[in-house]
Amino acid sequence: MKKRLPSIISKIPAAAALIILVVLWEVLCLSGRVPEYMLPSPIDVAKAFAGDFNIMITHGAVTLTEAVSGLFLGIILAFLMATLMDHFLVINHAFFPLMVITQTIPTIAIAPLLILWMGFGMAPKITLVIITTFFPIAVGLLEGYSSVDSDVINLMKTMKANKRQIFFHVKLPAALPHFFSGLKISTSYAVVAAVVSEWLGGFEGLGVYMTRVKKAYAFDKMFAVIIFIVVISLALMFLVGVLRRIVMPWEKIERNK
Repeated sequence: MKKRLPSIISKIPAAAALIILVVLWEVLCLSGRVPEYMLPSPIDVAKAFAGDFNIMITHGAVTLTEAVSGLFLGIILAFLMATLMDHFLVINHAFFPLMVITQTIPTIAIAPLLILWMGFGMAPKITLVIITTFFPIAVGLLEGYSSVDSDVINLMKTMKANKRQIFFHVKLPAALPHFFSGLKISTSYAVVAAVVSEWLGGFEGLGVYMTRVKKAYAFDKMFAVIIFIVVISLALMFLVGVLRRIVMPWEKIERNK
């Protein structure tokens, strides 16, 4: 309990700031300075959230499927690209600029093209999530691979270790912290990319639902779905943290020393 107390105390400022923000929001709405149709009160948003919860769950399942599928494929692509770029300098010089270029193109510009090429199903949404998420993970892995001390690699070579053994016993463990840092960023990007792609075409998903309530000027429901998207993103990021503790148990041991 004594070890958990500092962690609990550290979360108090964030919780207090959130409560203060909601209170100020409610006070602003009660003052009448902002029209209700422009800024619904937190109470109205909470009612809309509870009233449309089942609908949001249905649409959320579609968005979550797109986000998780795209993120999973993005991880595989990032791992393959980063590993090849680490092993072969020519591939690094050839593909790294292209990877950077993919991140300079606005997501909102790519989505219509993907829908035009792939239709209104899940394929363009998952593809957009892959494009959005693989770059932070790939860069994290590359930095992790290059962070290994050359003396350690030389020591492994003197012990007759081959490239595969050096990779799995030295480089990959060193890259794991960088990988999970990139994965946490990509997890939040995945949900946003899925929603953005749904704005521009589709039949189900939180982006489609958001477009419908916006056209109906139901801004209380609009705020409710935004909060729902935030909750999904935070839940996925929490799962990434849990996965990190499972894969890297030595971090906890080092912190407790």
